[in-house]
Amino acid sequence: MSRIHDMGGRFGDGLIPEKDDSQVFHSDWQAKALATTLACGALGAWNIDAGRHAREALVPRDYARFSDYEKWVSALADLLVTRGVLTVEDLVRARQLALGETQLAAPARLCDTALRAADVLASQRKVVPYTRAGGPAALFRGGDRVRTASYNPNQRKPGGHTRLPAYAMGRIGTVKLYHDSHVLPDSNAPFLGESPEPLYAVEFTAQTLWDGDAEDTGDCMVLDLWQSYLETADP
Repeated sequence: MSRIHDMGGRFGDGLIPEKDDSQVFHSDWQAKALATTLACGALGAWNIDAGRHAREALVPRDYARFSDYEKWVSALADLLVTRGVLTVEDLVRARQLALGETQLAAPARLCDTALRAADVLASQRKVVPYTRAGGPAALFRGGDRVRTASYNPNQRKPGGHTRLPAYAMGRIGTVKLYHDSHVLPDSNAPFLGESPEPLYAVEFTAQTLWDGDAEDTGDCMVLDLWQSYLETADP
């Protein structure tokens, strides 16, 4: 994939505009976009990694021009169709309904899993651990120097989703903490199984990540990285 979403440390995109934080939403449709995304997530037809991947897999020209909420609803439409929840025809009829041209009845298969208003708060507060037993043994421990993969480390789906950002590829860092085994997003996003792996907090100096663009202030960044992203650094 193009990795257009992987914008950390990238030049040429200009300053990030400041936003007015006095309002939660700046238009009614944004609130509806959030509500629809939460309600559809309650269907259980996809996982959080698949949701992220659907947004980053949008056509690059659309990703570049869409606002955050436009990315959400566009990716949601893709997920609903690819996971068999709705059809393209259903979405067309929904648009016609919004224009007052037709009527749309919710498919019967959705009614039993609908997120009711009274359950929204509990749903938002629910914690779903991503730690898992099993998986490969941990190869690293605190203090070990490691090097990240210099390419997308997703071996299950070439060019697919990964949580290793481009700016940290091929860099040397130090393991600060072992988090136990967690679901591997690279496998979970395309529904190839959870494939749990050891997860580590790895510290990088700013100069390691940004070379001469970093100020010499001793700043560091800590990234949570899965074991398949790492190898032992040369002494």
